[in-house]
Amino acid sequence: MPKDYSPFTPGYVVPVEFFAGRKKEVEKLRDKVLQAASGRLQVAFLSGERGIGKSSLAHFVKALVERESRVLGIHVFLGGVTTLEELVRKLFDQLLKDSVEKAWHEKIKDVFGTHIKQVGLFGVSLEFGASREDLRKIANDIVPALQNLTDRLKDDRKGMFIILDDINGLADSETFANWLKSTIDGISTSSKQLPLCLLLVGYEERRQSLIRLQPSLARVFDLIEINTWSFEETNEFFKNAFKQAGVLFGDDAIGRMSKYAGGLPVLAHEIGDAVYNIDEDNYISIDDTMRGLLQAADIVGRKHLEPQVLNAIQSRHYRTILKKVGTEPFEFHFQRGKVRASLGKLEERVFDNFLRKMSKLGVITREPEKGSGYYRFSNLLHYLYFVMQAR
Repeated sequence: MPKDYSPFTPGYVVPVEFFAGRKKEVEKLRDKVLQAASGRLQVAFLSGERGIGKSSLAHFVKALVERESRVLGIHVFLGGVTTLEELVRKLFDQLLKDSVEKAWHEKIKDVFGTHIKQVGLFGVSLEFGASREDLRKIANDIVPALQNLTDRLKDDRKGMFIILDDINGLADSETFANWLKSTIDGISTSSKQLPLCLLLVGYEERRQSLIRLQPSLARVFDLIEINTWSFEETNEFFKNAFKQAGVLFGDDAIGRMSKYAGGLPVLAHEIGDAVYNIDEDNYISIDDTMRGLLQAADIVGRKHLEPQVLNAIQSRHYRTILKKVGTEPFEFHFQRGKVRASLGKLEERVFDNFLRKMSKLGVITREPEKGSGYYRFSNLLHYLYFVMQAR
């Protein structure tokens, strides 16, 4: 297989055919969609660490229920969206684009009516082009709008699965929180059934933010949490990916990759892709793995770490401290006194400045419940990057 056909997809939602693991979470979410298709509204919040595969899981379940259960899936990414009007525009724009070449495309066009615009080269692509005033009206009447849509598609689709992904810009909006609660209440109290499963995707702190703004949402969300892969699951992921690419491998090489991926899919894809592209003889050796890890650590830093964090750790003394902190893989917590005792004089002088800087940047946070001077990394991605650098 040519090297430009890597089985790994770093930085992108995982294609359905390469999706791995998550059987329990897939079944739970799939069951919720099936309950919704029978006429019972379902609302869930999918949460997990950065880079843990939330969007890939949602994408996989969408493809699964579309194929098996004739459900209409809409996966809309809301990065940068801060208003209800823009949310509605993105939602219906995604629906319009996804319906192209589907049997129900003309029905969608009829529902949208004059709001459709011809865009792109030669006007061959479509866009939901409602005015801001119309978008506001649709947002206020979203329940009858969705009911009308499902009525028109009832011969083609049994229900609807809407995924609102990357809700960072909306999670701090009281307007959005109240709209979400009133929409759910409107569906629940309507005499007309709406076969809808609504899934929000984001970090746990985003869910907590919405609950602070609208406390009633606490009892509305069915929380689905994604944890890291086990070592065995990570091993299986690498083996299946290389097998699909027709590449042989040594178990020790796979084990080393799994160790440094730390169960985080975003790192597994970066490591796998780097190793795959370094290999020259169609056999993944321990040497290929080590060279790939070095390259992956650099790529992860540039792609996934905030610029201010990267700038802060350019100091030679800071990097020496990070190597000490990351000496024991997967010890997510550290104690100030133990690290300090292992440092040289120059690093010891700047150690407290290092702690303040990393805390300010959100890389680490105090952990008083474990005792005086304890810290933990704020997210797994930061920690595993430092471990890879240290090793």
